[in-house]
Amino acid sequence: MQTLDILRDLIAFATVSADPNRALIDYCADMLQKAGASVQIIEDASAHKANLYATIGPLDRPGVMLSGHTDVVPVTGQAWTTAPFALSVSDGKAYGRGSADMKGFIASALSMALRAAESDLQTPLHLAFSYDEEIGCVGVHSMIAMLAAAPITPAFCIVGEPTSLRVATGHKGKMACRMTCTGREGHSALAPMALNAIHLAVDMITAIRGIQSKLMASGHQDPDYDVPYTSLHVGRIEAGVALNIVPKTCTCLFEIRNLPEDDPEAILAQIIAAADEILGPVRPSFPEAAIEFEVTNRYPSLGTPHDAEVVTFVQSLLDASQSKIDPYKTDPSTADQSKTIKVAFGTEGGLFHRDLGVPSVICGPGSMAQGHKPDEFVSLDQLQQCDALLAALLERLKQGI
Repeated sequence: MQTLDILRDLIAFATVSADPNRALIDYCADMLQKAGASVQIIEDASAHKANLYATIGPLDRPGVMLSGHTDVVPVTGQAWTTAPFALSVSDGKAYGRGSADMKGFIASALSMALRAAESDLQTPLHLAFSYDEEIGCVGVHSMIAMLAAAPITPAFCIVGEPTSLRVATGHKGKMACRMTCTGREGHSALAPMALNAIHLAVDMITAIRGIQSKLMASGHQDPDYDVPYTSLHVGRIEAGVALNIVPKTCTCLFEIRNLPEDDPEAILAQIIAAADEILGPVRPSFPEAAIEFEVTNRYPSLGTPHDAEVVTFVQSLLDASQSKIDPYKTDPSTADQSKTIKVAFGTEGGLFHRDLGVPSVICGPGSMAQGHKPDEFVSLDQLQQCDALLAALLERLKQGI
């Protein structure tokens, strides 16, 4: 099957993270098993969601893993001019939810896998398709646990998130936290006699912003990132029942997106210390006052060295694939693919590297500038170039790397 045909099928599966992805996984598994691949499906507790891990070629040696997530973000409230879960092609672009992020890469990987199944591979090809990446790389953990128990792990990993087919060597880590501030409720007419939990939260948010300012001014810096320092962000506040009731509880959600050089645990410790300072003056009058923290999700940063073997390997594939493409038809966004980049969004690559020791880079078709938006698209030129990249990979797998 051709990449565009597979992409049409993949987009038709409305795999929003809140919904099952199993039908899409079964579609991929059926295709790969018919081609002769060794396929493992790792279900969640409900069996409605699953990861897929497939291998083509010899099973007794490390191979190259192509990794991608199958879930997409919602379309609710977005003004689409095309049907989001039906592929639409016009003006050299393929439209549909997930076309860029990141079913375009998965389609290209599946198309290449079918050709690989007809070849004599000296180095195996692995496909790793996960669920619930969009809510914090949640689903991939069970697949990592399976691989950790396996006798052989992949030699390299290419995460196919959209990078305009540039080799990305890094992304920040993320720690997501829930902060619960507890005060004392009361009638608003007697507000000074109560302890407003929202006020505690505001003081904490001010402290978080102060830590952010210090990181901006004197923390580690990496100009390869759009935001070159570790960032802190409060994204949600929930409190209050009625205007005439002083709220007892206020809950805030915040995150830390850290450079590899910064320890998110140390930053969280600073935030907790700030909470102790804020509570100190009020606890004599309000002993029940509290500010509590819960880490709800996290994934590590990725910081692959620019001269790592995996970087050189993928760059060589890009060089080989570009030599076979008409330069006059090439997307200008990929005009200089020799320079590595770093991306603002997180991926499972950091987990593969930290938990399995698998050297990883990010390289895939399309741009995240089109992701998560109405009328999301990937250009046909980018899909063609991704097909060429994976064709170059197939030749290397035949030779043995």
